[in-house]
Amino acid sequence: MAKAAENSEEKFELDGMDPEKIKEELLAKYPTKVARKRAKQIIVNKVGADEEVPVIQSNVRTVPGLISQRGCCYAGCKGVVLGPTRDIVNITHGPIGCGFYSWLTRRNQTDPDTTPDGHNFMPYCFSTDMQDQQIIFGGEKKLKQAIQEAYDNFHPKAIAVFSTCPVGLIGDDVHTVCRQMKEALGINVFGFSCEGYKGVSQSAGHHIANNQIFKHVVGLDNTVGDGEYRINLLGEYNIGGDAFEIDRIFEKCGITVVSTFSGNSSIDKFANSHTADLNLIMCHRSINYVAEMMETKYGVPWIKINFIGAEATAKSLRKIARYFGEQKLTDRVEAVIAEELPAVQAASAEVRPRTEGKRAMLFVGGSRAHHYQELFNELGMETLSAGYEFAHRDDYEGRKVLPTIKVDADSRNIEELEIHPDPERYNPRKSEEDLEELRASGMEFSGYEGMMPTMKNGSLVIDDISQYETETIIETFKPDIFCAGIKEKYIVQKHGIPMKQLHSYDYGGPYAGFKGAINFYKEIDRMVNSKVWGYLKAPWQVNPELAATYAWE
Repeated sequence: MAKAAENSEEKFELDGMDPEKIKEELLAKYPTKVARKRAKQIIVNKVGADEEVPVIQSNVRTVPGLISQRGCCYAGCKGVVLGPTRDIVNITHGPIGCGFYSWLTRRNQTDPDTTPDGHNFMPYCFSTDMQDQQIIFGGEKKLKQAIQEAYDNFHPKAIAVFSTCPVGLIGDDVHTVCRQMKEALGINVFGFSCEGYKGVSQSAGHHIANNQIFKHVVGLDNTVGDGEYRINLLGEYNIGGDAFEIDRIFEKCGITVVSTFSGNSSIDKFANSHTADLNLIMCHRSINYVAEMMETKYGVPWIKINFIGAEATAKSLRKIARYFGEQKLTDRVEAVIAEELPAVQAASAEVRPRTEGKRAMLFVGGSRAHHYQELFNELGMETLSAGYEFAHRDDYEGRKVLPTIKVDADSRNIEELEIHPDPERYNPRKSEEDLEELRASGMEFSGYEGMMPTMKNGSLVIDDISQYETETIIETFKPDIFCAGIKEKYIVQKHGIPMKQLHSYDYGGPYAGFKGAINFYKEIDRMVNSKVWGYLKAPWQVNPELAATYAWE
């Protein structure tokens, strides 16, 4: 399937240049062994028949010495998935440095007024602050004290414990400690073996977080709440208020959100999430595990959606309406789209003359490097190159390649849960006939087409981009905007290129939904048309000129 696209003889241009030659130049600086490996992770996109794309190597260890964008397993587990849940006390078991760097600096927003207890522990940083003594003699005693102290001071409904690298190395049994403290305190206490060195990136932490939430929380509350159209939104982390904007649209449409994983979330909503009738996946890589397990155990189907971009939002709402299949919901959704789109179109018409033809590059984790291409398309901007920090092949090529992905030692390092239908609570939300009818109408269940089939031929797809590669493609293409994370921000800006953070949005947002699209249009217009970038070079660097005058003149 992928081989046919790979063997295509057709030549493509990228911004007037030969992308194959650019790739050769990128690899030329590397030692042979490194170049051979990186060649499999830098792909010139070629979309063939039936959306066939070349094979890309991903989810493999970064070459030592290359400066990568990646985070560790602990960052993915604690920082990404569990961190945005406001009413769980998250204790980092390890040195204080690990705790500090996971102290939710990602601008996840939450609304504690929506839960009766008003708990919000997100602004706090809880750590066992391990010292030399605990590294040598073990830290379990100190962990017990930390859990007790957190309970005495805050009386939370749940406490989660996250293992850092030293904990794995010395062999502290955090799970036994959690079981003992759960029994002693009478609240939910559970642990994560998410030591930073596990897996090749933060992706391993997402998987571990999903497993433990599913084992210890999902399914604890069987109460079926109100609402005719009840959904879960998975992989939406409410950066800059994205989830608030999506909730506003759902409310207008009459769609009830049972739980969001994990933006603006609470542990009670996780516990009740299996009662929803449909799971919507935003960030495929970080959360598809929970969706699949919930479908197997409880019969809740899942579909991939995207609320980044006005057109994508409208398409996702129509997809949800088609699933539930009731005319009154379809009419309501169409009315909301008709009501919201004029303001979006007016904003687009205003900025598009200034953004049309500009070029972007996106290197962000999860599905963001894919989703934000929709917004740039709406501005008339082309994406020259894109890639993920921690993706697997299915995030690039689509889930159809899943059977061909070999499980390596790094993946075997992560617990794979064996899930079976719940004998009492398994309830298929749709009959097989209804599902077939929906599939025949074009709806895809448990599917994701990946990023590469939607990108133009000739664009460069780069997995786990290094700092050298980042700087080289910036110097080669001089894009009008570069999107990545905080670690790359100032390197990019020193090249005189505006840099937009898509992990935490700098100080902007929301960018999801209809109002978010308007915010994004204005922000990108301001950034790509600002004259400030022209002042980053001294005048003699821009116009080298030697001038002199005689003293008598």
